[in-house]
Amino acid sequence: MDAATPSVPDGPARELDRLLADARARLRDAPREGLGELQTGRRTLGIPRAPRVVPRGRAWHLGILLLSDDALRATGDIVRARAEVRRGFPAESQRRRAEIAAAARRGGFEEGETVHLGWHEVDLAAVGRGEASAPLDVRDGVVVVRWSPSGGFVPLAGYLTDRIELLVHPLRGAT
Repeated sequence: MDAATPSVPDGPARELDRLLADARARLRDAPREGLGELQTGRRTLGIPRAPRVVPRGRAWHLGILLLSDDALRATGDIVRARAEVRRGFPAESQRRRAEIAAAARRGGFEEGETVHLGWHEVDLAAVGRGEASAPLDVRDGVVVVRWSPSGGFVPLAGYLTDRIELLVHPLRGAT
């Protein structure tokens, strides 16, 4: 092999590439959800503008993972875009969520659209080398995913199969 020929990934890298390519093919017609980034309001002529959630793409929501055409991300917070309304809230956390939902609507997301915030990219190159990049890791040469902060690791292949099935064929009454 000469220097101009790229090396073929092996082990975890090959498995990960195959799993993600297969998942994308199976999800081709499945619905995607919005990815957003909260931007604080800038001042215009000294007057502060309201914060907004700026669109950053779309992805398939697979439990703890967000899969797009070009990346794999770990989920963060999830809100539904809503128009801003004034009302009383029994908790400050509810008020904050309502503000973020209104910021998503101001940012251009449709009313009621699901928006993911605070996600982070999974370093696929690191996982391909056998290193961890939350929530993925490699155990005994197998790519695994930690499906919840307190949960254990499960093989990524089975996890993706289950999550794709739920997205493509949701349980009755789940949508």
